[in-house]
Amino acid sequence: MKLIKNLQYKKILSLFLKQDGTPFFNAKGVAVGVFCGCFPFFGFQTLLGLFLARVAKGNLFLAAIGTWISNPFTYVPLYFFNYKVGSFLLKNSPDIVFDKNLMIEELWEKGSVFSLRLILGSALVGFLLASISGIIVFLLYKRKIKKTAS
Repeated sequence: MKLIKNLQYKKILSLFLKQDGTPFFNAKGVAVGVFCGCFPFFGFQTLLGLFLARVAKGNLFLAAIGTWISNPFTYVPLYFFNYKVGSFLLKNSPDIVFDKNLMIEELWEKGSVFSLRLILGSALVGFLLASISGIIVFLLYKRKIKKTAS
């Protein structure tokens, strides 16, 4: 069983590293995908990643893969962390209390504050993770080129 998993990982890594293009082209694709994957736009992250990768002239396949940073296993911790970061940036209490006696207007206000915190946190965390993943991918492809040249 462990051998099968190792073979699957090697196959995925091999497919990942077989992408054509310059290291910068591939790094842009991954970075854009990771950035888009940090937002809670379920179902649209890949489409947004592909669109932005096309605009940024990055690798489309790697952009789609990069959006997988958010998946059913990472949704809750990633978006909770993004929300906390957004709350910290806005310097207000991260706890939203929903009381059953809230008026509809208050509910809309609290919902918009929650959304603002989540989107702001997602943008900052996405930018940070995109930068890190882009650098790593750039270095991986640079190393790959050096190995094939020697």
